[in-house]
Amino acid sequence: MGQLALLFSLGILVTYVTAYKNPYYAAGRSVNVHLFEWKWDDIADECERFLGPKGYGGIQISPPNENVVLWTYNRPWWERYQPMSYALVTRSGNEQQFANMLRRCNAAGVRIYVDAVINHMTGEPPENVGTAGNTAVFSDWYYPGVPYTREHFNWPHCVIDGMDYVNNAWRVRNCELVGLKDLNQANEHVRNMIVNFMNKLIDLGVAGFRIDAAKHMWPEDLRIIYDRLHNLNTEHGFPSNARPYIYQEVIDYGGEAISRDEYTPLGAVTEFKAGLELSNAFRGGNQLRWLSTWGPQWALLAHEDALTFIDNHDNERGHGGGGGILTYKEPRPYKGAIAFLLAHPYGEPQIMSSFDFWDSEVGPPMDRDGNIISPAINSDNSCGNGWICQHRWRQIYAMVDFRNVAANTPLTNWWDNGSNQIAFCRGNNAFIAFNNDYWDLNQTLQTCLPAGTYCDVISGNKVNNRCEGKTVTVGSDGRANIVVGANDYDLMLAIHVGSESRL
Repeated sequence: MGQLALLFSLGILVTYVTAYKNPYYAAGRSVNVHLFEWKWDDIADECERFLGPKGYGGIQISPPNENVVLWTYNRPWWERYQPMSYALVTRSGNEQQFANMLRRCNAAGVRIYVDAVINHMTGEPPENVGTAGNTAVFSDWYYPGVPYTREHFNWPHCVIDGMDYVNNAWRVRNCELVGLKDLNQANEHVRNMIVNFMNKLIDLGVAGFRIDAAKHMWPEDLRIIYDRLHNLNTEHGFPSNARPYIYQEVIDYGGEAISRDEYTPLGAVTEFKAGLELSNAFRGGNQLRWLSTWGPQWALLAHEDALTFIDNHDNERGHGGGGGILTYKEPRPYKGAIAFLLAHPYGEPQIMSSFDFWDSEVGPPMDRDGNIISPAINSDNSCGNGWICQHRWRQIYAMVDFRNVAANTPLTNWWDNGSNQIAFCRGNNAFIAFNNDYWDLNQTLQTCLPAGTYCDVISGNKVNNRCEGKTVTVGSDGRANIVVGANDYDLMLAIHVGSESRL
C-alpha cells in the first residue's frame, strides 16, 4: 500500500511539473514567433497568409490589456508594460478584434501566447489616461479601472537597486521594478483580478502566457495563480484538460539572489543564456565545434524547461543583459545562430520579429495620431513601413520547416573540422552544415538522407520541384559533397526529406 501511495504521489508530482510546459502546437508544427507590437487584425491576416502555410506553431503577442498613453516620450514600446487596467483595449485593437484574431489564427493552426504583465501597474508618468480611457491616481496607488487601491500593493514602499539582485531576494520581489507600482500577489483580491484576466483570455482561445517579470514575484504566489487558471478552450482545437503553456521571464546569468531553478517547478523559463552563448559562437568568440555538447551541459536549463531564443524585445535593445546579443542588424551571423537554434533539438525555440529602431526607446511605426502603421508586404515577401519581419526571411522560415520535418528525431552524425565548420543529421529526416571559418567548407559528409538530389533550402526556395539555389546530390550510402564557401551569402546549408528536386 505504501509503494502504491508513493507511486501515486510521484505521478501527481510529474503531472504537475509538466502541466504548464506543453505549448499545444497543432500537429506537425513548431516554433513561436514574437510579433512585437503588431495589431490584432494584422496578426490574423498573417496567420492565414503566411504563418499557417509556412508551418509556424505560435505567436507571442504584446500585452493586450490597457496601458497608460505616454505622449511625453512619443509613445515608446515600453508603455505597453505599464498597465492601467485589464480591459482589452490597446493600440493593437479592442476586445472584438482580439477575439477575432484568436478565432482566425487557431483555425489556421497557429497558437497565441499572451505577454502577461501581472507584477505591477504603472509608474508615475506625466500622463494619466489609458488606452481604454481609464485614469488613475498614481500618488494614491488607486486604479479604479481594475479596481486596485493602496492595500493591494507591497509595503513598505521601496525601489529595487542594483545590489539587491545580488544579495536581497526579498527586495527584488517586494520592491518596485524601475519605479513601477508593485502588486502584492499574496493578496486575495489581486490574485482574483489576475486570474479573472487570464481566464478571460483562455476562454477566448489563447494557448498560454509569457509571464513578464516573473522573478519579481514569489513562486508560491504564482503557483496559486496558475492552478486557478482554466483549461484551454476545446472549441479552439485544444484537447480536453490541456493546461496553458506558461513560460516565465527569469533573467538569470548566475550569481544572483534569485535563481531560475525556483521557477522551473511551475512552468517553463526563458533561457537567456542560450542566445548569449550562440551569439558569442556565431560572432566568432567561441568555436562552433564546442556546440557538439549544446544543451544542459552548457549550464543551460533542462530541455523541457527551456524557452530558447537568440534575441527578444528587451535584449535586442541592450536591456536584460543583452550586451553581445546578435540581432537583425548583423544579419549573416544572426541567421546562422537562429538556424542552429532551430536545427538543434534542445529547448522550445522562439524567434523575434522586430520593427526597425535607431533608438532603444522608440515605439512601433505610427502615424501622427499614434496609430500603429501596418506592415506592408512586398512582392518578395519581405515587409515595409519600418517593419523587419525576420519570420519572413527565407533562411528563417526554411528552418522552421526543417524543424517540423526533423520532428522528434535525435541529433546524429556530428562532424566538425576542429574549429568552426560543423554538420549534423536529425535522424534520417534532415541534415545541416555550418561554415564560420575564413576558408571554404568542402567535404564529403554523411547526410543520413535517402539517395537523390536535394534543394538547399537556405540558398533558395524549391519552385515547381526545382531549386532556385544550390543543389546537393546524396549517394546510395547517404553521403554527399557539401560545399559552403567562406564568402557565401549564408554560412549554412540545409537539406531534408521533402526538399528533393527534379533536375
